[in-house]
Amino acid sequence: MHWLFILTLKSILSSIIGSSFYQWFKNTKVGVWFQKHLDNLMAWVAKRYDLEILSREEKWLQQYPLLGDRIVKLEKEVARLKKESKTFK
Repeated sequence: MHWLFILTLKSILSSIIGSSFYQWFKNTKVGVWFQKHLDNLMAWVAKRYDLEILSREEKWLQQYPLLGDRIVKLEKEVARLKKESKTFK
């Protein structure tokens, strides 16, 4: 029973440390370079193997156009409210 607790604790701590490291690493020059190359690699893989990564959202919007319109309106409203709140600060 102790091993289950140890594995759970190890998993939680590893995820916290990994997340903290990435938050720091993504803003360094090497992190930006790495992310750019990783994005290019993923785009190449998607094109090479004809994967549909980004088109899922477009298909969903075609299936549910009314809900998509509501989401777009809400996103615009949120952006407008954020802009207004920054001007009043």
